[in-house]
Amino acid sequence: MDTKGLEKGVEKIARAMSDRSRLLILQKVAGQHCVGCQEVHRVLSLAQPSVSHHVKVLVDAGLVHSEKSGRNLTLSLNKATIQALIDYLTLLRNGECPGQETDPDILTTSKG
Repeated sequence: MDTKGLEKGVEKIARAMSDRSRLLILQKVAGQHCVGCQEVHRVLSLAQPSVSHHVKVLVDAGLVHSEKSGRNLTLSLNKATIQALIDYLTLLRNGECPGQETDPDILTTSKG
């Protein structure tokens, strides 16, 4: 993977995490094995279309998995993406140049 692709993946994740509502959704999902969208809707007190939008952004960034069963959507944390982001940030912290020696492919895919 090239550095440009890696940077795009990180940028997509950063954009997804830049919204307070999406951070709250991530916290809720991380705190439980899986969470239904109705629970997220109840906890955040947002309109259903807003919850759907925020969930789509998180799924597109690869931060959460979604599984549909009938009319219900269940969310779970994509731990591989979270770990890849941690690894990327650790390289930066250590003064290394991510994307040259390492290859966290998960950051450039929408579904990990």
